[in-house]
Amino acid sequence: MDSDDALAIFSALSHPTRLEAFRLLLRHEPEGLATGALVDASGLSQSTFSSHLAVMVKAGLVRSAKQGRQNIQRADVRALTDLMLYLANDCCQGHPELCQPLLAELASCC
Repeated sequence: MDSDDALAIFSALSHPTRLEAFRLLLRHEPEGLATGALVDASGLSQSTFSSHLAVMVKAGLVRSAKQGRQNIQRADVRALTDLMLYLANDCCQGHPELCQPLLAELASCC
């Protein structure tokens, strides 16, 4: 991951609707959610939510897969993990043990 990738993710998550949608998708991993369920949870119109979804897809946070007649949206957990590792990569001024709890938590959850 580079700084452009990180900035794209932060930008995508900087809107309340997108942040909540991504958190909802994380709660529904690994099955994902139908696009309609995400729209219903957001309280927005299909077209408005579609714009938000496109931003998250472009940033690499969400993947879509056709399942029957539905589009299932899934959080890309690897993108989130990569972002966390990118942020922690240079931490702690030569004392990597300070970041060890974060790294262990990331390793155990994903």
